[in-house]
Amino acid sequence: MNAIPLAIYLVAAVLYALHFARRNPAVGRAATTVLVAGAFAHTFVIGMQTMEVWNAAFASASRAASTFVWLLALSYLYTELTTEERAMGVFILPIVVILQAVSTVAPASSQPNPLLNSPWFWVHMLSLLFAYASFALAGVLGLTYVLQFKEIKKKNLGFFYTRLPSLQVLDVMNARAVTVGWLLLTVGVVVGVIWAQQAQAAAPGDPMVQAFSITDPKILITVLTWVMYAFAVAARSMMGWTGRRAAWLSAVGFIVIMLSFLPINYFLTTSHSF
Repeated sequence: MNAIPLAIYLVAAVLYALHFARRNPAVGRAATTVLVAGAFAHTFVIGMQTMEVWNAAFASASRAASTFVWLLALSYLYTELTTEERAMGVFILPIVVILQAVSTVAPASSQPNPLLNSPWFWVHMLSLLFAYASFALAGVLGLTYVLQFKEIKKKNLGFFYTRLPSLQVLDVMNARAVTVGWLLLTVGVVVGVIWAQQAQAAAPGDPMVQAFSITDPKILITVLTWVMYAFAVAARSMMGWTGRRAAWLSAVGFIVIMLSFLPINYFLTTSHSF
């Protein structure tokens, strides 16, 4: 079922690329329409999977990645519709397509651990996935800020300058995405600690529960991500780290998020196989 939204996202990616190259308003509107259709189809797929197994949306790494893609698409659509800026689509949609392709190919667990059937787990995962979607958006905004800045610095006001939003707009959008993401990540980490304590009390002998430790790569990366973005928020408000410095922090954070979602989530974690 994940192949259906993947196909629609792929069409949207092509249309966003054409719009970025030609700046044709009709193509841009078509790209947005197709992305909306993809998000609706993805919503239906996630709903069907959740009906199959109560916590199916987060029961495996592949389904968690698919849910992340869905939230990233929705977050980008919200940004686009509120700012009327479609230039970011050419950078966001390749990420959406790649991660959705991974979640389509990778097998999903049909029998999730009963410990995952907890309201605390739902809040934990939704908060983290929303946070990661915000950070991914911030990362793309940071990278585009750097591209725009380099063209202006070289006084070469060409391809990117005529297509990307102004540096001020990119910086403001980046600040909002980082702040929202960090707040959601904080909620996810706190709720995750509460859920882990409850799980340890309910099933102390469960292998997944026994593996909960700061030494687990997934948990360690999450803690490091929280520290990094806490520094980014504090540096912007107290040290004046805006513009290019904030953009680079967002770009580095985005790389960390992708490491967490792909190699670590699929191959290295011992406790977070969801």
